[in-house]
Amino acid sequence: MKMQRRTFLLSSVLVQSARAAKALSPKERVDRALAGKEPDRPPFTFWHHFGLQNQPPSRHAQATLDFQRKFGIDLVKVMGDFPYPKGKGAHWYDLKEEQNPFPAQLEALKMIKDGLAGQKYYLETIFNPYNQATKISSKDEVKRLMREKPQVLLSALEVIAKSQTNHARAAIAQGAAGIYLAIDNAQESALTREEYKKFSEPFDRMILNAVKSAPMNTLHLHGDKVYLDMFATGWPAHIISYSPHATGVSIASYRKQFSGVLMAGLDERNVRTADRAKLKQWFAQSALPAGHKWICAPGCSVPDDSRDEELLRITQMFGS
Repeated sequence: MKMQRRTFLLSSVLVQSARAAKALSPKERVDRALAGKEPDRPPFTFWHHFGLQNQPPSRHAQATLDFQRKFGIDLVKVMGDFPYPKGKGAHWYDLKEEQNPFPAQLEALKMIKDGLAGQKYYLETIFNPYNQATKISSKDEVKRLMREKPQVLLSALEVIAKSQTNHARAAIAQGAAGIYLAIDNAQESALTREEYKKFSEPFDRMILNAVKSAPMNTLHLHGDKVYLDMFATGWPAHIISYSPHATGVSIASYRKQFSGVLMAGLDERNVRTADRAKLKQWFAQSALPAGHKWICAPGCSVPDDSRDEELLRITQMFGS
């Protein structure tokens, strides 16, 4: 209890001193986190799905720009909800490499870049090839193919990965600071460690390696039984996003394994009902063990139906 109270008090001091210091720009704040240098205050961000994948890219772009402006976040995570193109063959896995698999998303990214006018970094979300395969077909179908025709599945995943690599390169060339590679199958409920290593890791690495020079490539490790140790070293990503609250693996514990930037701290499951005291508690539990290489964020998207007043409590905690 004493340690928890001391951590709470120290983090409160950090916030108070940050407000008294000269304010940095969002980019400067993120740059300091990447370099492990002390900022005026920790950068923060959060996001959710807008559900606009059936709308023109201009609607997606405007929603993203309005969201980041309204809540004053330091880093913009662009959602990637436009669907991967289905093949025209007899089977879902009859796919060909796409040079531009997400044309609407690239259009939206151009508008977002113009709207941000260089004031903030933005990341492009890419759901990994295995996830895209389950969306084209289904989780059960992918598992069946894994058992009955593993090479067919591997070939399909490679095609998807090559197509997504083309998109990742285009997004970075257009101005994204990195990709946010969402991985939801590196956990017990989806695949064993051996299955992930065979049917997902090579393709996830393919995409990241293609844009490894980008400064803010992020691994989002989604789930509650995630194989976190598999990603702590050896990946071309500067940031790891995960949920300490869902996994039960504290920032203090994972910091011992991962030396890069941690994007975590807020409980995405309960952020809607969290009052100011609860938000400060989450901040306190994260700030010191994370160190300066930290972006305060939820472990996944906040609920899509969150009300503005609920999310503004986060913004107000940071004085934005």
